[in-house]
Amino acid sequence: MAISKSKVGGELPPAERQRGREPAGSFGSTIDHLHFKQMSPSDLEEIMRIERASFAYPWSARFFLQELGVPCSRSLLAVTSGKTVGYIIYWFLASEIDIHNLAVDPVYRRQGIGRLLLHAVIDEARGRGLSRVTLEVRKSNQTARRLYESVGFAVQGVRRGYYSDDGEDALAMVLEFKEKSSAA
Repeated sequence: MAISKSKVGGELPPAERQRGREPAGSFGSTIDHLHFKQMSPSDLEEIMRIERASFAYPWSARFFLQELGVPCSRSLLAVTSGKTVGYIIYWFLASEIDIHNLAVDPVYRRQGIGRLLLHAVIDEARGRGLSRVTLEVRKSNQTARRLYESVGFAVQGVRRGYYSDDGEDALAMVLEFKEKSSAA
């Protein structure tokens, strides 16, 4: 599936603050000095490089820039040694977060970066007392489906012909929190 915001003020949530090497564990990365930052227009070239390498039907640069102006939209970039190696774009909708785009540079895949980006968003949802995180993924994207399932997402339904570029179906996936956090 292809999915913080420059207009959002204040400090980043704990999951988005700079990280050193993640400890070995259920969602650690093998990348040293990985940190997250919010997307800005100056990041567009690197984001587009990753987007084009990741998807047969990539988002346009204009679409990414428009995301910066959507009040409910957030984006996180995963950065190591000054290089953007992944990103996630998501929206706050009522009592949930909906993930719109997630991609990792092909050179850096299978090193836990996508998992860390997902966990940052999941941690933010829990910290805000939201009830769930949702996303859509191409039915054919087995790699992404396995990642989402490994962090607790489950298929909730099928959206027939969801992808307008080729008419492929999407699987609607959801991660429900058993108990809402009291942080909301």
